[in-house]
Amino acid sequence: MRPWQHRLSRATPFYYGWVVFGSAVVVGYTSRSLLAVATLSVFVVPMTEEFGWSKALFSGAVSIGGLGAAAVSPLAGRLIDRHGSGVVVAASAAIIGAGAFGLSLVGQPWAFYLLYVPARAAFAGPLELGTATALSNWFIRRRPFVLALLSVWQGTGLAVMPLAAQFIIGGWGWRAGWAWLGAVTLLVGVLPVWVLMARRPEDLGLPADPGRGESGQPSSATPPDSEPGNPPMTRDGQPEVNLTVRDALHTRAFWLLALFSVAGFMVQAGVSLHQVAHFIYQGMRPADAALTAGVFAVSQSVGGILWGTLARRVPLRLLMCLAGFTGAVGTMGIVASSTLGWGAAAALALGIAVGGYHLLLRLAYADYYGRRYLGSIRGLTIGAQIGGQVVGPVLAGAMYDATGSYWLPFLVFAVGVSAAGVAVLAATPPGRESSKSLP
Repeated sequence: MRPWQHRLSRATPFYYGWVVFGSAVVVGYTSRSLLAVATLSVFVVPMTEEFGWSKALFSGAVSIGGLGAAAVSPLAGRLIDRHGSGVVVAASAAIIGAGAFGLSLVGQPWAFYLLYVPARAAFAGPLELGTATALSNWFIRRRPFVLALLSVWQGTGLAVMPLAAQFIIGGWGWRAGWAWLGAVTLLVGVLPVWVLMARRPEDLGLPADPGRGESGQPSSATPPDSEPGNPPMTRDGQPEVNLTVRDALHTRAFWLLALFSVAGFMVQAGVSLHQVAHFIYQGMRPADAALTAGVFAVSQSVGGILWGTLARRVPLRLLMCLAGFTGAVGTMGIVASSTLGWGAAAALALGIAVGGYHLLLRLAYADYYGRRYLGSIRGLTIGAQIGGQVVGPVLAGAMYDATGSYWLPFLVFAVGVSAAGVAVLAATPPGRESSKSLP
């Protein structure tokens, strides 16, 4: 805990968790949006046509960056559990901004990989892990609402960033696009999270996610690093479970959620990276193709609201199954579309599904395994998410180079996520008999 955070929590007239939320929103509008595949998809055509690179070569940077993220995420998760998300997220944002700015200067594949791969690793692992874990640590009772609200802000950021990139590319070229967006991230995306993002409410002497009529202010009688009041309760009124990494690895749900992550994010990365190029090759204007990427991004916010609302009443595994089938429908709709209207409709369905993958998995891990070791557990499980994001772009690019069409890879994605949706129905919550509260 940094001393100024304790002082800020006392001066803030509302629950300090909302300050943590605000800092996560800043990240969503800068660092996270910049390295998302929806934004990279706008750069695919101008960069590959200028340099004569294949789609597989271009996509390979996304996949190798994902492998780097999988390698560093377990360490990042342990650091988050020990020190909080602020330092990890701020460092990741700095790497992303510097990498994007440097991409404006590349001319060779090795230079593109040298800059993009570390930035992608920082985005896909520590950054993604840090923001979701921070909010899951600060909110229990309102966790579905807060994570859904984060998805809304992240979705609008993802909608704005590809359009901003396309606007800059259209007027000044792709080099200016990377330079301007990287500079903005460095200017406004680093400092707020480092200053404001605290680890957990107990560190500041705050109750965990206070309800109506409860004070969200620190108690003068309660020192930092202790837990005021009664032990935290889960959303269903049970004592909070805090399973260790070893305990989590011995649950069936852990592996089924990992399988669903692989399939769902293979669709998310593989389709979204190539959808703009696919629509352009189908005869759509580049600006209209970029608009479908914006629809895909915004619809993730819609999905966050939809799935977050349903999660209050419907078991998470049922919602994940439904999200899997929705993603399959959207995927096949995209590959079959050649007009803006149908393309936007298909991107809407896929975006709603992807919003569900993000939200429902974050909820499931936090609800099933508790907060104490959440960073460490997510540091391992995010490897499954990254695995799908590694395979998807390369598989789609390689199959396109071999067949001249996106039909085959997109069909593979649709079948895979449908099968995973059925399998995840068996991911029942682990038993709560070993429940114990945070120290």
